Amino acid sequence: MSVTVVVGGQYGGEGKGKITSYLAVRDNADFVVRCGGPNSGHTVDYQGRRFVFRQLPVGVINPKTRLLIAPGAIVNPKVLLDEIEAWGLERGRLGIDYKTGVITETESLEEEGLALRERLGSTLSGMGRGVAKRVLRDPEFKRVEDTPELKEFVTDVSEELNDGVDQSKAIIIEGTQGFGLSLYHSPDYPYVTSRDTTASAFLSEVGLSPRTVTDIIMAIRTFPIRVGGNSGPLASEITWEELQQTSGYPEPIQEFTSVTKRLRRIGRFDLKLVQKARAVNRPTQIAVLGTDYFDYRNRSKVALEGLSADTKVFIEELETQLDTPVPLVGTGPANEELIDRRAIAKTTVVGCRNPRVSI
Repeated sequence: MSVTVVVGGQYGGEGKGKITSYLAVRDNADFVVRCGGPNSGHTVDYQGRRFVFRQLPVGVINPKTRLLIAPGAIVNPKVLLDEIEAWGLERGRLGIDYKTGVITETESLEEEGLALRERLGSTLSGMGRGVAKRVLRDPEFKRVEDTPELKEFVTDVSEELNDGVDQSKAIIIEGTQGFGLSLYHSPDYPYVTSRDTTASAFLSEVGLSPRTVTDIIMAIRTFPIRVGGNSGPLASEITWEELQQTSGYPEPIQEFTSVTKRLRRIGRFDLKLVQKARAVNRPTQIAVLGTDYFDYRNRSKVALEGLSADTKVFIEELETQLDTPVPLVGTGPANEELIDRRAIAKTTVVGCRNPRVSI
């Protein structure tokens, strides 16, 4: 039996989709269960193709994996059904808990009327409004069991997962967004999302006990990002042009949010935030993404010895500062651009600290 929770340690966009989808294939996961809702997209670059999933679990890339959407999640039927069609998903692979909430464009329009984008940089997906209706027991709030177009997917997710635990199945919980956006634990309220974004919250959302967990993997980036606009503080914010210059990238680099397509903001590594995320989530492993932004020479490397000396020092110091191993190291956006240190021998770290991304 293995239950792995994947969480973000910054402001979202850390690479949870990449890590979850990689693990779904590497560990041949029996279940991948998605938390959250359509306000956050998870990107998978796999075998030369890019997919952005706002609703489907990224474990979809493993045809043997059962895909589930948590009872604490919220779905937009149009977004979900469009993703099912675009992927060509066999419908029997997907199960949605009958208690999962449902939103439509109505909630998005209500959020627009509240000026949430102007005030807080909201994606206006309707997620926050849907959560509010659920909490208030608003008679307008619908669940999957009340939604005819989703009835074929109805299941009891907690029951499936707990049966899976009892049968020693491999389960991955795909968390959403990042610790710095937690409604409860972020230091940046009100510039946060509409729910908690910690490992404990995701376990509650899917209906599993903390005692079932074998691993918590916290994904972080060498350069954290936030949604563009008035989305809240970002320590040591820089421009994408500055990042290109310091990383040595040969071409301009930019990132856009997967939902709203807005240019993301980017900043230098913030150890204080990551330490707080580590304390609350207590990960057993850290996944560091974006070492190609740290140094372009790291791009597409698949073995630790291929990384620059300064990058190895950064990883070693991070392990020391967080008292947590870093077995997964991303060297580019694609799933294949990943070093899995469980599969290779550790190398001796040499060199000196890189002043560009000091921790």
